[in-house]
Amino acid sequence: MGGNLTIRNLTITPLELKVVERFEGLGPDNGPGSGLARITSGITSLFNGTTTPNTTSLANLSETQPTAKHDVTLPIQPFSTASAGDDIKAPDSDRREVLRLTFTEPGTDQTYTVEIPGPSSRSVVMKPSAPSPSGKEFTVIYLPQNGFLAIFSSSQLDSWMANLSDSTPLSVLSIPGTHNSPTCYTALPSVRCQAVGVREQLDNGVRFLDIRVSCPQPTPSPSQSLTPSPTPPPTLPSSTPSPTTTTNNNNNNNNNNNNNNNINTPLDKLALVHSAFPISLSGTKWFHDLLGEIYTFLDTHPTETLLMSIKREGTGKGTDQHLSRILNDHYFGETDNAGRKRWFTESRIPTLGESRGRIVLVRRFNLDDGLNGAPGGFGIDGSVWPDNCADGTCGSGQIRVQDFYEVGRTNEIDKKIDLVRDELARAAQQSLVLPREEKEGGGGGGHLPFFINFLSGSNFFNASCWPERIAAKINPAIIEHLCREHGAPDKGDGQLTVGDAGTGIVVTDWVGHNGDWDLIRCIVGWNARLQLKQ
Repeated sequence: MGGNLTIRNLTITPLELKVVERFEGLGPDNGPGSGLARITSGITSLFNGTTTPNTTSLANLSETQPTAKHDVTLPIQPFSTASAGDDIKAPDSDRREVLRLTFTEPGTDQTYTVEIPGPSSRSVVMKPSAPSPSGKEFTVIYLPQNGFLAIFSSSQLDSWMANLSDSTPLSVLSIPGTHNSPTCYTALPSVRCQAVGVREQLDNGVRFLDIRVSCPQPTPSPSQSLTPSPTPPPTLPSSTPSPTTTTNNNNNNNNNNNNNNNINTPLDKLALVHSAFPISLSGTKWFHDLLGEIYTFLDTHPTETLLMSIKREGTGKGTDQHLSRILNDHYFGETDNAGRKRWFTESRIPTLGESRGRIVLVRRFNLDDGLNGAPGGFGIDGSVWPDNCADGTCGSGQIRVQDFYEVGRTNEIDKKIDLVRDELARAAQQSLVLPREEKEGGGGGGHLPFFINFLSGSNFFNASCWPERIAAKINPAIIEHLCREHGAPDKGDGQLTVGDAGTGIVVTDWVGHNGDWDLIRCIVGWNARLQLKQ
């Protein structure tokens, strides 16, 4: 028999466990493919060119009598943890046990049931006894190795910002992100970091994109090219990209890019790269076309906002200063009304209301002298970025970052996991100060920095430390941490206190492989705690 079952309610709704039914011989096989290990095998199978299904057949429990049934009364308050006690043990994997749990919402007739372990390692949505008048829905993640069940509020991942207050500073949100976001194509070793394309990431909750571009050197000379042209620049992508523009790059690993000539001016031909390398072996992918996908998403999801970090890499001869001029003149500068409406480029952290439907610029490049001192600034300043750091602050003070990426050997992955957990604990300390509290001397919530926490790492010369291999170990570990320990008192670096228990911006590799978005769900789920303040 397993240990005691532990349940953590990470929602704003009080719940009560009422009935526990136990079934024997119906659960998943107890083997290397069980539990979170299936996430690991699913990701690493891609490296080996094989497919590992994430599901294990379960019998239809509705047609089976339980071997034991217990009526219990176990209240679980919002953001609290409860043990079911010695009478209710977690499912025994050796006996292939399954538990059916029935919860009620106190004060209502509504019940919700869930069976653990489920048919796969992924999250499961509780089954309501009837459609909830309030639209409430709950998602659970079960960790079989710990006998631990985490309950989250289900979110529509494509519009998860819709129910959050306009007055919320973006820096207090729990925001899922991706590292080298558009690198979903067949590419050189260690270049590919993502399983799916940017549009699919956005549809599944990602709201921070990490973009690297190669900048061409302007001609005929830098001094001439840095002077704004009196003629209008080429137009930005419209809300509906032209027929020649790629609008869905999800796993299009072998598609040829036919858009190389759809930008008229060489200055705004910014190629997407990862370090010195192109992100696709089948043809250059362009920043211009990527924006077309993003604008289309924001047009159809006006409640959402997106943070975009832009950094200059690659082999282009242009400088940071050239890049700043190209972006200003051709994408979001004074000469482009459409661009100004699409982007939030002030040098302060905005509220959600100010940035809905827009892209917030995180600038990882230096500015041309003519743009320094621009009214409102030129993006959130990340130009002084601490390299390979465990915990650092950008020169502007608006960004605190964990970006330790030199994972040279597999035994260093555990160190990386610890650094991610520590940064999550520091982010969880932060508290949103409401306007009424600010008037009473509580300070301004808008002054909180962004916590940007990279889960990525790689070593080009060690195949066991390429991005997909590292993600196969880090992603399951962080899912477990967000379910069990994040936001709990006396956890993390130096037993830090807990504020709003946000995660900050969590920047991931290889999410969405085989449709698995549980890491994103866990990050988004932590925004529920902010609703207690609204």
